[in-house]
Amino acid sequence: MKKKSAGSIAVMLIVMIYLLIPLVISIIYSMFHKWTGILPEGFSLDNYTSLFSDANFLSSVGRSIGMCIVPIILTIIIVLLALFVTTIYFPKLEKYVQIICMIPYTIQGVILSVSILSLYVGTKSILSNRLVMLMGAYCIVILPYIYQGIRNGMRAVNMLTLIEAAEMLGASKIYAFFRVVVPNIISAIIVSSLLAVGIIFGDYVLIRNLAGTSAPNMQIFLYQTMKSDSTKASAVFVIIMFVTFVITAIVLFLKSREGRGRAQKK
Repeated sequence: MKKKSAGSIAVMLIVMIYLLIPLVISIIYSMFHKWTGILPEGFSLDNYTSLFSDANFLSSVGRSIGMCIVPIILTIIIVLLALFVTTIYFPKLEKYVQIICMIPYTIQGVILSVSILSLYVGTKSILSNRLVMLMGAYCIVILPYIYQGIRNGMRAVNMLTLIEAAEMLGASKIYAFFRVVVPNIISAIIVSSLLAVGIIFGDYVLIRNLAGTSAPNMQIFLYQTMKSDSTKASAVFVIIMFVTFVITAIVLFLKSREGRGRAQKK
């Protein structure tokens, strides 16, 4: 058993090192002026100081975070309501909802953006607004991941049994769903949301085609920086990874604190 355990740990360490090499190299590269030989030359943190003093970059960071929050919240609400209705009232329709939610897996970003532009750009409704189109496109892109996570969470907690138990105590179906079922699948919602954050943060095609330079996010800023300074572009990449890590850490910390609070109440 000890040999198997040591072998498993060794394999995991090798995989972790392999996955972290690109990030470590990017961090080192961003802290030097050039790296044309075996060792980098000219250690400096000028790239980071210039980025954090650049109003355009700070705006792109805030814009990227906002573009994550709005579509994720909208998609979670829509999926929760859809699964509530289909599971309780129309269980035969659940398979069709699943098919619809899985369709975005097959849609490429270029095809989705061109289709949205051709459909809405000529209209005079609110849907012709570039940011509205972008938010809608992000809702479509992250829909399969949010749906699958929430659906698996509902099956794990046996949603129908929980609702029936709450009804026996006098609660309505909708009250039991949002006050009993949803708190029990928070972990599934969080995992799905974090996956969606990674997808939206890594997007370039949709925002480039739908919003252009009118609402540049961190990926647009990274692409523009790559044209002029590769070391500064590495610094932008490192900051993107750091922001994603901070968002993940905050969400997991709040979740763990909520779990400890519930345990103390019990």
